[in-house]
Amino acid sequence: MVEREQPIAKGEGLPEMPDEIILAPEKPPLDWKRLLFMSIGIILFIIIYFAPPWPDAVDPVGEHFVLTKAGKGALAVFALAGTWWVFEVVPIGVTSLMIGVLQALFQVRSAKVAFKDFMDPSVLFIFGSVVIGMVFTKTGLTKRLAYKMLEIVGEKTSMIYLGCFVVTSALTHIMAHTAVAATVFPLLMAIYALYGEGDKQTKFGKGLFIGMAYVAGAGSIVTLLGAARGAVAIGFFNDIMKQDISFFKLTYYMFIPGWLMTFALWGYFMVALKPEKKTIPGLREKAKKLNAQLGKITKDEIIAILIVLAVIIFLALQSFIPELKIFNKTAVILVSTVIFFLVKILDINDLEAVPWNIILLFAGAMSIGFCLWETGAAKWMAVNWLVMFKESSGFVFVMSIAFFVMIMTNFIMNVAAIAISLPVALVIAPYLGVAGEVILFASLATAGMPFLLLVGAAPNAIAYDSKQFTTGEFFLYGIPASVILMACVALCVGVIWPILGMPVSIPTP
Repeated sequence: MVEREQPIAKGEGLPEMPDEIILAPEKPPLDWKRLLFMSIGIILFIIIYFAPPWPDAVDPVGEHFVLTKAGKGALAVFALAGTWWVFEVVPIGVTSLMIGVLQALFQVRSAKVAFKDFMDPSVLFIFGSVVIGMVFTKTGLTKRLAYKMLEIVGEKTSMIYLGCFVVTSALTHIMAHTAVAATVFPLLMAIYALYGEGDKQTKFGKGLFIGMAYVAGAGSIVTLLGAARGAVAIGFFNDIMKQDISFFKLTYYMFIPGWLMTFALWGYFMVALKPEKKTIPGLREKAKKLNAQLGKITKDEIIAILIVLAVIIFLALQSFIPELKIFNKTAVILVSTVIFFLVKILDINDLEAVPWNIILLFAGAMSIGFCLWETGAAKWMAVNWLVMFKESSGFVFVMSIAFFVMIMTNFIMNVAAIAISLPVALVIAPYLGVAGEVILFASLATAGMPFLLLVGAAPNAIAYDSKQFTTGEFFLYGIPASVILMACVALCVGVIWPILGMPVSIPTP
């Protein structure tokens, strides 16, 4: 007799089914744009590196500048890094690592030399400046300053733009623009938090942070305290031309272009990145209330102010007291970093919060800059560019030098951009009836304002940490800004500086 199967009770003998069906995450679609620009960078590297030798550059006196294999390799790394940085195919800090890797793998420079640049004093100076900004944020000084500023400038977003730009530009007259950007950055973050859009990217956010980076450069050209480039370039010029350019002479000629650009950039951002809101209703009252809630200034805030002021005053005095120049500026600012930890304003968690992506970005910029310089590739480019203008008018020649420095300073150290172009320019200049001073000042003006790439200046990279814009957006907004800069320099060369008494032309030999 066949035994009949008993019906299975509900739930018996069957595997338990989960209450929710968990689906495997979908694979993100292939990013063809990223793949395209990643490939373009690699293809450019291969074409340049493996191309046959390129012709020598020949200056007006007949001297030949050979582009060596290492120099061609430097240009290849330069092309790949520039492409990857602009289109951000990988994190910008990773592109910087690639710069060192390619130099070592393809023997452009030894690994020891290429990677040593990643810890160049300039990189550590940026680190120290970023730490100062972190201290301002942690102690509450940032919010206190932000609320005070908003009480003054009021509720109009146009005036907030202007107030932030003027404060940034003015501060760079007395301290390095890197330190200013690191100090102002958290202040702008506090201001943006009151805009009411959270972390969302907005036109106001883009204009606020990109504008801060741009005007930090504009203000830094006015005095020798704004950046090292001024002192180094003037020393270089004095050695070649046997002319003395004093601290006050530089400020006399650079004050107008520096502030002209500050206000021109404000106008530009009011058009290109006009804030979504004309006003932030109740902002002034809210700022007053929030400032009152902070209470009296704390002990940590006082200590932080004293330490930072001591650093600023010491670095400023180095321009006037020769005996103090023996103390390296990076060492001075790093002393403040150590003191912040000694007095327990900062701790290990703060060290781990440092934006290393930004630090690596500048480390890579230093490495490719030194690479182009040491292999002779930068000199080869400068000579090829400037000899094209040896038959042009004096005005066009000066503008061509300013343009070359502006482009190069987006990729390499601004001091190096000036140093590779000045010797060639000063050889050609007398034959065109151009005075050396106008070449120096035009170059210094554009060297201070790299508006295209983040690696051009530390404030650019610091502003990027706001996450309000991409590297591509920074590049695109930088194109009209660079046109405005060239127009400003043209106005100075053709009108303003001659009125102020600058020798622009000399008798031709």
